[in-house]
Amino acid sequence: MAGPTTEFWQERFEKKETGWDRGIPSPQLLAWLASGALQPCRIAVPGCGSGWEVAELAQRGFDVVGLDYTAAAVAGTRALCEARDLKAQVLQADVLSYQPDKKFAAIYEQTCLCAIHPEHWVDYARQLHQWLEPQGSLWILFMQMIRPAATEEGLIQGPPYHCDINAMRALFPQRDWIWPKPPYTKVSHPNLSHELALQLIRR
Repeated sequence: MAGPTTEFWQERFEKKETGWDRGIPSPQLLAWLASGALQPCRIAVPGCGSGWEVAELAQRGFDVVGLDYTAAAVAGTRALCEARDLKAQVLQADVLSYQPDKKFAAIYEQTCLCAIHPEHWVDYARQLHQWLEPQGSLWILFMQMIRPAATEEGLIQGPPYHCDINAMRALFPQRDWIWPKPPYTKVSHPNLSHELALQLIRR
């Protein structure tokens, strides 16, 4: 399988080499919650990492399922929720094969797509579509991480992998998703890159 292994991510967590981790929930998630755009519902958080977003959503009354295939991430998210006396289901699972027992009304996708090798993006996008109810929302942040070797030589570098908006249009096509009109919100990221935030609605 192309891309980072579970061992790669486990080592990152164990050595605390988690430069993508803000140590708090994403400001964009907080903005969506504050505006009322994202209301309590059954929601999945794939690639939940340290669990900041899982805990925030659980605290606000969401029925949350956090997913990660790294044992350290799952343990950390569970510990965070337990420390705050919050209820959330946190599963160690591969997002490329996971099947929920019940569809979700929403998915919060922040750091999972950009951590998966592009070779697997089509399968992952298909999974997200299948997990959602019709008219369910995918609240997604597309990582913008342009590297010279990619644009000049065609190398695939990551993680994080650059989620070019034109490629994302092909990955989440209009036949399956309703796209909002640009421009999209630019969200600064700790590693000097940024994300583009938007809501896609499942057809």
